[in-house]
Amino acid sequence: MIECKNITKTYKSETVETNALKNVSFTIEDGEFVAIMGPSGSGKSTLMHILGALDTPTEGEYFFDGKNVSEFSEDELADVRRNKIGFVFQSFNLLPRATVLRNVMLPLVYSNIPKEEREDIAKTALINTGLNETRFHHLSNQLSGGEMQRVAIARALVNNPSLILADEPTGNLDTKTGEIVLNTFEILNKEKHHTVILITHEREVAEHADRIIRLRDGEIVEDIKNGKNKH
Repeated sequence: MIECKNITKTYKSETVETNALKNVSFTIEDGEFVAIMGPSGSGKSTLMHILGALDTPTEGEYFFDGKNVSEFSEDELADVRRNKIGFVFQSFNLLPRATVLRNVMLPLVYSNIPKEEREDIAKTALINTGLNETRFHHLSNQLSGGEMQRVAIARALVNNPSLILADEPTGNLDTKTGEIVLNTFEILNKEKHHTVILITHEREVAEHADRIIRLRDGEIVEDIKNGKNKH
């Protein structure tokens, strides 16, 4: 699904040149559950933006589904972000005064899904995250943090993306709730066959993945299969 070839990302100001990524190369197959782990400043957020077609490398090539993303037009990039990748962020990014269902249906509006089909698709996505159906008509600001993150995951799922890209998805959650959310990703990977890439600075979070790519100072320092027992 994903192939990165010698990805380098350099940020330049008038006086300083910063190499956020340096010759990063790896592949991720369909159906993998991968954690990209590293401390602040390691380059993981920059890499996430490139994987999500939100940014482009300074040097190197990024292939998604066999196509060179660097050659895509703005419209093609928007199509990939809308239909191929589901984004889940630490801050949830929900509309606070909209119901759970409306939040999840929103991406379907931009994908030109017929109005009569949107609610059923949204409900299915919510059910797949394990959210209690009694919460579907609540406003998102009436939910707990864990429930809000499940809604955010459901919103990422409605266009049936081939890739789920989750950036520090448990960062605003307590440990127990974070475990529930991470278990949701495991189920989506194992039972629903979504490819999942998890961006995190925490080893405990990365342990939920089947493979861990560790970054330090913009370079891959470890790429290992995770054979440990999951929580």
